[in-house]
Parts: sequence; C-alpha cells; structure tokens
Amino acid sequence: MTTNPDIPEGFMQDAQGRLIPLRMVKEVDMARHDLVLDIVSKAQALQASMAAFLGDAMADVAAFCQLSAEQYGAKVGGDKGNVTLVTYDGRYKVQRQVSETLVFDERLQAAKALIDECITEWTEGSRDELKTLISDAFQVDREGRINTGRVLGLRRLNISDQRWLQAMQAVSDSLRVAGRKTYLRVYERRDDGKYVPIALDLVAL
Repeated sequence: MTTNPDIPEGFMQDAQGRLIPLRMVKEVDMARHDLVLDIVSKAQALQASMAAFLGDAMADVAAFCQLSAEQYGAKVGGDKGNVTLVTYDGRYKVQRQVSETLVFDERLQAAKALIDECITEWTEGSRDELKTLISDAFQVDREGRINTGRVLGLRRLNISDQRWLQAMQAVSDSLRVAGRKTYLRVYERRDDGKYVPIALDLVAL
C-alpha cells in the first residue's frame, strides 16, 4: 500500500477527508484500497508509455515524410496533413490524420443578413425546401454552436443573385481554424483483405 506523507502514521484518509485509525478499517476495505492503487499505478505507467510511443511515432512519420520529399528536392511541413504509410507486403499500415475544428467569426452575421434579404425578396417565388435548408443551416446546437457543414453546404447552391454571392464570400471569409488534433492509427490486414485497427484503447480490447 502506498502512503501519503501528509497522513499521520497509523491512519488512513476516507473519501470525506477524515483520518481513520487503521485498526478501524476493515480488512476488505484495505484490500480493495490496495488493489485499486496497484491497478492505477500500472495504468499510469502504461499511459506514460503510450504517450511516449505516440510522440516517437509522430516524429518518425514526420521525419520519413520529409526524407521521402527530399528525394524530389521538395520540402514538406513535417506534421501537417494526412498521410498513410504501408508496409511493402501490404500487411500493415500507419495513418496520420489531422482533424481541424472550424468555426465562424462575426462575418457570418453579415452573410446571414444578406441571405435574409434574398429570402425576403424571394418569399413568394422560392421553394419551401430552400427556406428550410437555409433555416436549418443557421440553427445552433445546445452549446450555441452552428453546424459548419450545413453552412458551408449553402455554397453548393447554384444561385447567381449578387447578394447571395456576397453572402457566400462572407461565409468563406468568416471561416477559421480554431484547433487542430492529430491522430495516429495502426492497422493490420486480415485474410479477407480488410484492414482492422490494432486497438490501443482499453475499451476496444
């Protein structure tokens, strides 16, 4: 059993922060306490090893991408962008995937105002499907966030009205990257040719 130096000799601290004499702690409670501490200690060591592995693997992938690009006299950004590396026999592959969180700034309000002008003018002639599509695009979720995919989907509509085009430009200009997360995934090919991930998540084991 590990001990906390802030706890006096011969005592244990319970969940409410009270100091309990060891003689008053049941054996089963003591055994459970020690078991959990042992598992947590091993989990923390494993977590540290996995973090070190991830850092080393990401650095190795970035270094290899740079080395490969240098064969053609090119320079790449190292850890930017998605990349897939496959063994010569095709049995294993490693994927580095970069996921970006996109958000809109205040210029989206200008886009919405221009779109509202268009909808007001087109009210009698526009289709209900278009109104619903635009209305849904600017709906916010419970956290007050707008679905970027729906808003960006408006740019695919073939509408030539100048105000609409200005609105779509405002949508594009208002888009910015709020965060970036890089993932590493490792796969093994089964006999049927499908790649399955090598699980690094305890829940997936």
